[in-house]
Amino acid sequence: MKPASPAHRSALTRFAWLSIAAALATIALKSIAYLLTGSVGLLSDAVESLVNLVGALVALAMLTIAARPPDDEHTFGHSKAEYFASAIEGILIFGAATAIAYAAINRLINPHPLEQMGVGLLVSTVASVINLVVARILMKAGRQHESITLEADGKHLMTDVWTSAGVIGGLVLVALTGWTVLDPIVALLVAANIVWTAIDLLRRSVNGLMDAALPESEKETIAAVMDKYREKQVDFHALRTRQAASRRFLSVHMLVPGHWTVHDAHHIAEDFECDLRFALGDAIIHTHLEPIDDEISMTDINEG
Repeated sequence: MKPASPAHRSALTRFAWLSIAAALATIALKSIAYLLTGSVGLLSDAVESLVNLVGALVALAMLTIAARPPDDEHTFGHSKAEYFASAIEGILIFGAATAIAYAAINRLINPHPLEQMGVGLLVSTVASVINLVVARILMKAGRQHESITLEADGKHLMTDVWTSAGVIGGLVLVALTGWTVLDPIVALLVAANIVWTAIDLLRRSVNGLMDAALPESEKETIAAVMDKYREKQVDFHALRTRQAASRRFLSVHMLVPGHWTVHDAHHIAEDFECDLRFALGDAIIHTHLEPIDDEISMTDINEG
């Protein structure tokens, strides 16, 4: 499915509002569960939901900025704002993991008996189901609209789901065995696990901000379109690509027979750009026309 056009990307903020509502609901539920049981695992779960709220607010702000049309100071648009949101989400996940580990280590040093685990587990389970449903909605929307902000927010919520699953499993083991030490140990394992999600988000955010080239699958799509035009006595070189959220940027030198008129060359360049946009979706494409029979046409210092 093609990504949403820039004119419609402002509608994606509705998913951020859904994430904010889920965060508020789960903060309340998990805080109640912690107060009922005294479980450091449930406390860590509530802390992560608080981080989720901050992340959702950041996502809302960045999606709003990314939807703005180009202006005099940002002639290529504002879509890169989404990478800041995903980077902040990654940092927040690291912060949540640190807070969880700190609370768990403190509880290992200072053990505390757990209370009313049945009610606490029920409340935490309800909160986890809310997060699971919203996380799946956000990740699906992120893939559909190629929004790394929504995908990051969805993955952030999924880390919360895994955290809750680990915490609930730990509490069940405590109830069965009476070993309260399992509660902070599970919290530490959960903290270590969600760090991997943070690393992935930060890596992708850095790649986007550093103008990484399009993925190989999309380069193959571009090559297929070029091959079709090579059958029309046209050749290409100096292809450069990058991506900013859902929008792709391409520049390429198009080599045409020297006897062609400017009119003919321009029309085939327009057809080529149109075919690329159809194949790739939202893209800004720049073609530079050159005569194929001129030896200096192939000169390009940074050819890619």
